[in-house]
Amino acid sequence: VQLQASGGGLVQAGESLRLSCAASGFRFTLTTVGWYRQAPGKERELVAGITGGSSTNYADSVKGRFAISRDNVKDVAYLQMNSLKPEDTAVYYCKVRLGARDYWGKGTLVTVSS
Repeated sequence: VQLQASGGGLVQAGESLRLSCAASGFRFTLTTVGWYRQAPGKERELVAGITGGSSTNYADSVKGRFAISRDNVKDVAYLQMNSLKPEDTAVYYCKVRLGARDYWGKGTLVTVSS
């Protein structure tokens, strides 16, 4: 199982970024994917999730600004982040759960300057 997150960077407040999570080694189509983030000094938190059937859920802090999606042909999950705020600064990770085990990708850093 491999998950590769990418797309992070340094942006100004109000700008947008799109993160990608490329997956391999499992049946991506059937698997719920979660995007999480961890800011300095804080616990990792769920940002958004998408099921195999493309049902989605979001943290209250990102509702209306972020959108999670997936491409089941390319085995990639996306996180479109709009109207970014300095408080969105964090390392972003994608995660899947297979059976009783969680698999995490290496994070991608998002820095939002004010």
